[in-house]
Amino acid sequence: MGLLDFVYEYTPFIAEGVVVTLQISVISFLLGLALGIALLGLSLTSLRPLARMYIEPVRGTPLLVQLLLIYFGLPSIGIKLDAFTSSFLALGLNSAAYQAEIFRSALKSIPDVQILSAESLGFSGSQVYRYVILPQALRISIPSLVNEFVTVVKESSLASVIGIVELTRRGEYVAAYTYRALESYLVVAAIYFAVCYLISYLSRRIEEKIRIPGYTGA
Repeated sequence: MGLLDFVYEYTPFIAEGVVVTLQISVISFLLGLALGIALLGLSLTSLRPLARMYIEPVRGTPLLVQLLLIYFGLPSIGIKLDAFTSSFLALGLNSAAYQAEIFRSALKSIPDVQILSAESLGFSGSQVYRYVILPQALRISIPSLVNEFVTVVKESSLASVIGIVELTRRGEYVAAYTYRALESYLVVAAIYFAVCYLISYLSRRIEEKIRIPGYTGA
């Protein structure tokens, strides 16, 4: 069987894993987004050390170790999670630390005068965060958040380690069945590239529509 015949024969089977890959990635990213926003809020209060105590260890340890800790480690203390839940939980908790840093960087680009003006108008600390800081931080962060989402999509391949049949796992099945690992993983890589490229392309179009005038990026 030639390369083109191989691609034609097995690409549809491998590509079916994209659905599971995107399910895990989207849930993980949204979880990370929610926690990242919460961590940003903490960093603006006297509880900032708590936020750093979460962010630094998560960023400083391998995601694979975090995934294995959740899936294989938690049952030892009576918390048993299925593979899908463990996957998006590990990815989401990991992404939260990076998204919090993205928001922190965006926060630095917001002029202090805007915050002072809001406070002079009688805004409370939570109102300043909700109506002044957060909306702008989200818009400024879009390019970096898209990069983070692309990273999550690629890192979702680690879910195959604990048995999730996503894109990479399907490639493994084909490689084992055909004994053609090179072609199998080339197809997997090509699909990942296509998905990530499409995400980046769509994000650039969205960014053009909501870009803050005069802002050139962090």
